[in-house]
Formats: sequence, C-alpha cells, structure tokens
Amino acid sequence: TLLSQATPEQQDQFFMSAWNLEIIGTYAQTEMGHGTHLRGLETTATYDPSTQEFILNSPTVTSIKWWPGGLGKTANYAVVLAQLYTQGECKGLHAFIVPLRHLSTHEPLPGVIVGDIGPKFGFDEVDNGFLKLDNVRIPRGNMLMKYAKVEADGTYMKPLSDKLTYGTMVFIRSHIVGESARFLSRACTIAIRYSAVRHQSELKPGEPEPQILDYQTQQYKLFPLLATAYALHFVGAYMSETYHRITGDINQGNLNELPELHALSAGLKAFTTWVANAGIEECRMACGGHGYSHSSGIPNLYVTFTPSCTYEGENTVMMLQTARFLVKSYTQVSSGKPVGGMVSYLNEVPQQRIQPQAVAARPTVVDLNDLNSLVDTYKLRAAWLVVTAAKNVQAELNRRKDKDDVWNRSSIDLVRASEAHCHYVVVKLFTAKLSEIGDVAVHKVLGNLCLLYALHGITKNTGDFLQANLLTSPQISQIQQRVKDLLAVIRPDAVALVDAFDHSDAQLGSVLGRYDGNVYESMFEWAKKSPLNKTQVHESFHKYLKPLQAKL
Repeated sequence: TLLSQATPEQQDQFFMSAWNLEIIGTYAQTEMGHGTHLRGLETTATYDPSTQEFILNSPTVTSIKWWPGGLGKTANYAVVLAQLYTQGECKGLHAFIVPLRHLSTHEPLPGVIVGDIGPKFGFDEVDNGFLKLDNVRIPRGNMLMKYAKVEADGTYMKPLSDKLTYGTMVFIRSHIVGESARFLSRACTIAIRYSAVRHQSELKPGEPEPQILDYQTQQYKLFPLLATAYALHFVGAYMSETYHRITGDINQGNLNELPELHALSAGLKAFTTWVANAGIEECRMACGGHGYSHSSGIPNLYVTFTPSCTYEGENTVMMLQTARFLVKSYTQVSSGKPVGGMVSYLNEVPQQRIQPQAVAARPTVVDLNDLNSLVDTYKLRAAWLVVTAAKNVQAELNRRKDKDDVWNRSSIDLVRASEAHCHYVVVKLFTAKLSEIGDVAVHKVLGNLCLLYALHGITKNTGDFLQANLLTSPQISQIQQRVKDLLAVIRPDAVALVDAFDHSDAQLGSVLGRYDGNVYESMFEWAKKSPLNKTQVHESFHKYLKPLQAKL
C-alpha cells in the first residue's frame, strides 16, 4: 500500500520504519456492518484546516473495523479506509496512516479501542482484530496522497480515476488467483499420492487389491482437479504479469487498461477460489476416512483457504462487478465502438444480430480434440451468456425503469455470464501456454491435461452449450467418452504431475501425501503423539467413568 499509494515524501517518512518492523502495519478496510460494499463504509476522516489534521471517528457500532489480520494484538499502525470530509463535503473513501499503539510500550493510543475478534473457523494463529476510533487526530500528511490530495486550506484535488485508490485490493485479488492454484495443487498432491499407495477391494475376484488410483471413479474425481490446478497456475502467472504491466502503465499516466484489470481480477478471484475451494473438499473425500484426520493435511488446507471466497471481495459481488464491465463493453460494441483485451470477442457479435439466440447461430465445433476449436466454443458460450444477460437487463429496464431493481432482478443471469467469461479466459490462457513449451513429451502430457480441462468443463455445463446451439447432443456424448479416455491416458503420469508442483513434505504437512509413500508407518507415529496418549489411563476414567460404574 505504501509503495503504490504513498507519495515519495510519505515513503521516505514511513517505508523504512515499516521495513525495519518499527512500524507493524495492517490494512483496516472491512467494518462490522460493511465488507465488499465499499461505498457503505462508515468510518469518517474529517479535515480540520485550523490544525491541518484529520479527525478519525467510528460513528456507529457497525462502523467498527472488523477482521483486519494482525490488528488484534500485533499491529501498531494501520492504513485505515475512511470517508473523507473536507470543506463540508464528503469526497468518498480514502486511505489514512493511523498510529494505533505506543511504539515503546505497545499500549493503545488515546481514542483507540483495539482488540481481537475471537475464535474463527480457521486461521487460529492470526489475531484478526477490531478497531474503534474516537476523535483520533493525525497530521494532514498521513493521508496517502499519491493520487488524491487535500491542500492545507482543505481544498480537495481528485485523482485521475477513483479506482486508483483500490490498487491494494486489485493486487491482492490477482495474488489470490495464484494462491488458488497453490492450495488446490497441494490437495491434489496429497490425494493422488495417497491414491497410489492405498489398495482397496477387488477389480477382479482373486487378484490383488488394486491401487485406488486405478478406479475410474477415483480418476474422475481427481484428474480434472489436477488439470484445473495446472490451469490456475498459468492463469495466476498471467495475472501477476498483467498487474505489474498495467501498474507500470498507470505510473506513466495511462489508465486505459485499469477498468479491465479491475474487472478481470475481481472475476478470476471469484472463479478460481470457488473452484479451488470445492476441489480441496473433493480431494479430502477422495481420501476416504483418513482424509478427515488432521494428519492428512487437507482439513488445514481447507480452513486456511476457504475464507478467500469471502475476503478481498465476496465472490458473488465480485462476479457482479465483472458483469457490470461485460455489459458496459457489450453496450459499447452495440454503439459501434470496438473493445479490446479479453472482451474483444464481443466485437464479433454482429450489431444486427443482437438477439441471444442469434449470437450462437454459427457452425458447431468439428474437431473435439482441437484446443483452438474448444477455445472458440467457450468464447461463443461467453458471448451468448453476456448478450443474454444484457438483453434481459434491457428488457427489465423497459418494464421497470429502476436501474437498481433491474440489476438485482437480473443478477443470476449476470453472474452466469461472468462465470462463462472467466471460464473462457482460463481455457484460452491454458491453451496459449502450450505454445511456449518446446519439450515434445512435456507438451503432449500438458496438452492432454488442457484437453481434459476443456472437455470436462463442457460436460459440467452441457445446458449452456446445447441451449446456445454450439454443440449437438451426439457431440456431448462424444465428449463424455473422450473424457473417460483421457483419464486412462493421464493415469501413468498422474503422480509425476503432482510431484512437478515440488511441494515439500513440510509444506504439505500430510502423512497421506508423503513423498516417500510411507503413509501407514507415519500415521501410526502421528497418532501416538496425540496429547490423549501421554497417559495410559486418562483422568476422566477416575473422575467420571469409574464412579458411574460403581453406581450400576
């Protein structure tokens, strides 16, 4: 936040202190009453020109900052998001550097009420906190002023774009896309390695018990998730590169790509976290009863990752933000102005064929093994759903006129359009990455994974592809068979593909996913270390069970 939103003078004042951990900071945005709806945040920062200070207040109980990591007991400073008031007017949300605790005693400063919010579903090691501010004064120079400024007399200088102040959020959302890949790849590593060690039941009577990874149903659970982990890995790398490239452009004053970066990071954050979150749980269940034990490592993965579906933007709201950009882009195309970037496919929607049914009235895919054809199919599905949603919004507007009510009544269609757009982007980027792989053998293996990802996605969304006349029913049947064929093709490389993620045993923290495969020996050793095994007879026997037996 300091690097992206502070002026050079502010960086000189604060950065090295933060780097040397004299200042331990946190980012205080979310409040008890508002999270994703930033405009609803209630904390105020009122400028007092007589002292050249901002006065920060939490005017209501719902305005108390809630959830910032490290806020409870660790941080001594916070970047606080607050509604700026100057010269009697509210200028919207801005960021302020607020000292919270005395640097030597760590005691809260006057007017600062701060503490821990209590136990959570996971992340027990993090002191997520609350913060209530009561007439806390900070110097004018503590407002982050790289883009927006307040002069000494209270004059407000607005930024080139309101979205510039959301730089930290966009960065973290882009980072979360990569985190989705990392967490899902860990779960896949554990489940696939364990499935290669675990033997169960009989495929054929009288023969040795097979590895459970040889069962087609186990492959169908895990291999599409493995393909997804690779897809998200490449998408995460793309988002990181794109963020840094566009940030460089912004620093040069070019804001052209900022709206798409904001929309893409919001949509992909939601799409990838939903997929990874469900995938981690699928991996746990694929490990049977042992997956439920903490020793598997998967419960810890799940409780650590699942809040990402909510923090840095609740996923449904993120999808609706992306939808707003998609509808706006479609409207722009309809007025004769082409769009660029990942929504350029909307330029292909002819202006005279704006009815949803007509968008997809194109030749269906011929070669279901051709990834470029599949990318086109996903592209047409996205276009069809975007146009359908946009037309539904327009139809509702013609009936109701109230834009907010119309948006709410169209929100299911809008989320579906965003999901389809994000799905297209992932398939497109995975396919594009293959062209950079020179090794023939590696290219073949990853090509099969990419094909599985694309085809499996169609089988899970057959209604869209059939309804849009993009695929026929016989083609869907062919795709379902091809998915089963690919499972057998990928099986010999499955363990090597998870090994390639290069997660150490320490990172996995799993007895099931050990690199050496010594699952059962490790599980027994892990169990013996349970605190309940410190004594042979637990105190509860003497305290409760024995007295109860004496009464019988």
